[in-house]
Amino acid sequence: MQLVNIGFGNIVSSERIIAIVSPESAPIKRIVQEAKDSKTVVDATYGRKTRAVLIMDSGHIILSAIQPETVGSRIDKTISQDELNKQGL
Repeated sequence: MQLVNIGFGNIVSSERIIAIVSPESAPIKRIVQEAKDSKTVVDATYGRKTRAVLIMDSGHIILSAIQPETVGSRIDKTISQDELNKQGL
């Protein structure tokens, strides 16, 4: 299982992430509001502005205070490191 830091010491499984999107568009705002209503949202922003919305394969929505690009690069770095470990390097 590969874990990725989404800010403030919060870690999620990178294998369960379907999408990482910006919270600015109306459809994403609607998805977040519906998740709040159905209690499937995890707010990992610690009171800061939401900058990334992670959509998980379980239907949960995770809010992060770091940029989507940053989360993506952390996932890439985790995957690259895991591949090196598998090759014994």
